[in-house]
Amino acid sequence: MRRNGLSKYDAPLRIQFEWGYDAFKKGKVNKSKKGFFIADSGLDKNTMQHREWVRGWNTAFYDNLEKVKQREQTRAGS
Repeated sequence: MRRNGLSKYDAPLRIQFEWGYDAFKKGKVNKSKKGFFIADSGLDKNTMQHREWVRGWNTAFYDNLEKVKQREQTRAGS
């Protein structure tokens, strides 16, 4: 429990979004048995908090993808 009697599940959804974004940036992934990389939020999969975490993860992924594309275009043009 946190101050004011709130648990981590009562936090504003912005916080879970930031957790997901930061998890991607820090490279926190697990490797599954089949060799795929999976991101695990540690939250119950049927909650809004988990969906916000995934949204943060996906946003960071696509932000990074745009940066990579820009670098590739710059390198190809040289």
